[in-house]
Amino acid sequence: MARRGERKVRTRAAAPASPLAPGQIGIRSLLVPERGREKTVMLDPGDYRCSVLVAQLADEWLKLARGTALRSGGQSYAHGVRNLARFVDKHLPTLGLDPQEARLNGGAVDLVAVLYAWEAAMREEHGAESGNPYDRAAAVLSLIANRAAWDGAVPESLRLRAQARPAFRKPPEEPLDEFSNAERIALRDASRAAIRAMEERLAWGRELLEAGVDPRQDSWRKLENLVWAARFGLLNSAALTEKLPAHPKWWPQPLHDVMLEPSADGRSRRPGIRQLGRGVGRLLFPDDMDLHPFRILMLLGMVDTTPEELNDLKLGDLEVTDGGLRVVQSKFRAERIRADLHPATDAGEYVAGAGAWDVPGLFRRLLAATELSREAFADVEPWLMLEVSREAKDGSLRAGICSFKRRDRRFTHWIAQQRDAAGRPLEISEPHDARRLRKTAKVVRATVLGGTVSDLAGDDHHVEVYRNHYAHGTTAHILAGRAVNRAQEWVFGRTVQGPVLVAEEAEKRLEDAEVAADLGLEASQAKAMLAGELDMGLVNCRDPYDSPHSARGKVCHVAPAMCMLCRNAVVFTSQLPRLLMLADHIERMRAALDPPRWQAFWGRQAAALNKIFAECEELIPAARREIDELGLRLDLPLGHRTEFDR
Repeated sequence: MARRGERKVRTRAAAPASPLAPGQIGIRSLLVPERGREKTVMLDPGDYRCSVLVAQLADEWLKLARGTALRSGGQSYAHGVRNLARFVDKHLPTLGLDPQEARLNGGAVDLVAVLYAWEAAMREEHGAESGNPYDRAAAVLSLIANRAAWDGAVPESLRLRAQARPAFRKPPEEPLDEFSNAERIALRDASRAAIRAMEERLAWGRELLEAGVDPRQDSWRKLENLVWAARFGLLNSAALTEKLPAHPKWWPQPLHDVMLEPSADGRSRRPGIRQLGRGVGRLLFPDDMDLHPFRILMLLGMVDTTPEELNDLKLGDLEVTDGGLRVVQSKFRAERIRADLHPATDAGEYVAGAGAWDVPGLFRRLLAATELSREAFADVEPWLMLEVSREAKDGSLRAGICSFKRRDRRFTHWIAQQRDAAGRPLEISEPHDARRLRKTAKVVRATVLGGTVSDLAGDDHHVEVYRNHYAHGTTAHILAGRAVNRAQEWVFGRTVQGPVLVAEEAEKRLEDAEVAADLGLEASQAKAMLAGELDMGLVNCRDPYDSPHSARGKVCHVAPAMCMLCRNAVVFTSQLPRLLMLADHIERMRAALDPPRWQAFWGRQAAALNKIFAECEELIPAARREIDELGLRLDLPLGHRTEFDR
């Protein structure tokens, strides 16, 4: 036993040194569900020199994404952090500062100035019409604000900056316009032609499959054997490289015929293993380019379906009924699930194998085209839009949901490959966005219905949503213009006709029922006019309580100013001197008023007077003499002179 003072000093094992620098915890990752599978979104602070700043922002991103259960995992926040980190790594060294000193809880780096410089750089890079600078800045500022809410070490200046808006406003979005009717028809016809061609190709592929055998027991140079290998998962780059001649020029001609197909720009692709594998696979399984025409026709036919809803459909969402097809759709943004029934256009066509172009027929043809894909890849989820594509790594075939977003295989590339009946490229206005198909279908319904905005909005939109996002289209504007024109024509059709001129002979016999009826007068009206009871100071009036310028039942308040523009006015030849004096007054006003004002107040009345004078031209000289001999003067109400003469 060791004596007192002779104890050995115990050497303890040293704790393993952390491979991470202070402020770093490691890679931040988040699993995001995306159409039946999980996608990993990562942020690695070690990829940037400003690792402390990235780690702090990444922590806030994870808290926000998990705490609010963001459907997309808040990927926009991660994009903003990455963009800021790249800028900080380049910008701070130009100022003589170390990016490692950048952090949210103080330090030598003024992050407020850095943020302003970052936003200005994004604005210069993307332009004033891009919304990326605003979106990324708003995402980063919200993360900083979350940090400032619990971390008292965040400087006050940075806290205030995070509470403010981004430096530049978000540019107003230009709403997408619908395709024109000619473009809609061109897309429809091209899609139908493409589906027919695909069905012919698949039918040929089925025949080759029946004739093919295992190439390991026969030959890899026969096309039917390669089709058999594709069906049973034996087709890949390694097998083709090993079993086929080294150079494609030594391959059999049937193999060249399969792989030589034009690219999106019309040029032929270079023959090789990659093109051969893809061409053989397309003999059995539709790929994403084959699914584009189905999506086009479905969006044109299913008015209440968005591209996202269509892509998310599974076989379990479809139910065949006696009258058509019932489709259950989920609108995630609205958090609503609805079922739509799409009836067959012809009940006689809705049988197995019939090729109708209505919505049930399109679904039937799509399911028939992808039937072998579901058999060969039984472990894949039953997506409606199921594509089979060639793996880039080993050249094998794989099945999965079609995203319509692969490089060189988008909607615009499909359009570039299509030709019309005359062999000319399709002339489709840009942008080639599938959302325009939905708007086109909405506009077609609006054209057919021709109802009010509430009618055209349908069951899947509020009136305000339709007005802001659909009613701005060119066709909607044309329809609105036509509606305005119809309303104007209706108003102008009911435009007040000029007064009725009663000849001197007819005036003497006005009490006769037949004469009064010919003039459109009742016997009581004719008697009252002869007695002067309906004299309005300028001409007679059929009914002062039925004026087109006043509410019905109320006495006319614009007489005699508007009598020459009233359908109730009746002119006796004895009243011509008054009309001549009114015409002289109007001519004096022509010299006193500006031309637009004179035309607005007096122009139509002058035209009505000239029409009256033309009908009784022989009586005008006598009426002039009467004015001079009797010294007549025109008496107009004071309000009339105040309103119209100045």
